[in-house]
Amino acid sequence: MNEENRDVVEKKSRKHRGKSILRGLLIGVGIFLAIIAVFVIWYVPHMHYDIEPHEFYDRETMEAEGREYAQASVVYMTRDISPEGLGKAFQALNVSPSGKVAIKLSTGEAGNPNYLDPNLIKDLVQSVDGTIIECNTAYSGSKRAETEMHMQVAKDHGFTEIADVDIMDRDGYMKIPVEGGVYLKENWVGQNLANYDYVIVLSHFKGHPMGGFGGALKNISIGIASSEGKTRIHTGGVFSKPPIDIGSMLTNQDVFTGSMAEAAKSVSDYEGDHIVYVSVMNRMSVDCDCVSFPAEVDMHDIGILASTDPVALDQACVDLVFRATDGSSLQQRILEKNGLHILTHAQEIGFGNRTYELISIDE
Repeated sequence: MNEENRDVVEKKSRKHRGKSILRGLLIGVGIFLAIIAVFVIWYVPHMHYDIEPHEFYDRETMEAEGREYAQASVVYMTRDISPEGLGKAFQALNVSPSGKVAIKLSTGEAGNPNYLDPNLIKDLVQSVDGTIIECNTAYSGSKRAETEMHMQVAKDHGFTEIADVDIMDRDGYMKIPVEGGVYLKENWVGQNLANYDYVIVLSHFKGHPMGGFGGALKNISIGIASSEGKTRIHTGGVFSKPPIDIGSMLTNQDVFTGSMAEAAKSVSDYEGDHIVYVSVMNRMSVDCDCVSFPAEVDMHDIGILASTDPVALDQACVDLVFRATDGSSLQQRILEKNGLHILTHAQEIGFGNRTYELISIDE
């Protein structure tokens, strides 16, 4: 073959290879776009959730509107946000914790100023010789994802000065059953929960970027779950390995909030009548205490509420937010995330009452 013929053959070969490469790229792009299309077709309806309208569930309003209810739980309230007011709210529950008492609260993410003030809760915590309990987080970037760092944050925020602090999943988790669950059959909680005879749940009521709001139910579901258990709740039991980021992106919002309700029920069932709930409504940002740099607080402080029914307690707090003339930001956050579904699902699975009677202890 002479040189001229060889050049012609090489040109044809290069042209053929170029066409093959282009054809391969087009096929690859086509397959990729087809996968994206299938994913979108699945993702959009899978992630859809309806926004539940807010309704007031206090007994007086329900009776005035002719709405039926089976029974109403009692929620006590004081406008006095002080150590004395907190003590009065707790005393209104007329309980006498005995044995080893746990105080469940959020230690707050590093950089967040809205966690419960240790000076506010100190007298109550020490009056029952309580141990502050928490579990490690499960989201990226948290300073509380590892026990040593978490303890440092608890120290920085002043909690170790008023009581012992126990990161309950430092050595692992234990499984407790979820009765009547749709998404969860078991809840993975910090294993040290078994070491306590009584739990006082101290919650800072506020907004939440994923759940709409955070109160008593979030405090005993996400809050008492181990880092692995948190991931399971965020993903409806599908994933268990932190962080929660990818799994949460694939989980329907109502599945997440419904799983929180189920996990909360499992803890309530586990503790029986050895658990009570007190929520403080102050410094209420639309963001949770788990956010390092939360949105500014733009509504007034309301008070302290207490109940033996966490569903009624959260409903009462939500209703007070919706009655507040300066609560529009938090109201919007609750609605856009369909945060009310945690209350709806809790009642559907036989856990607590949304209907409540609010009793002021200031009069």
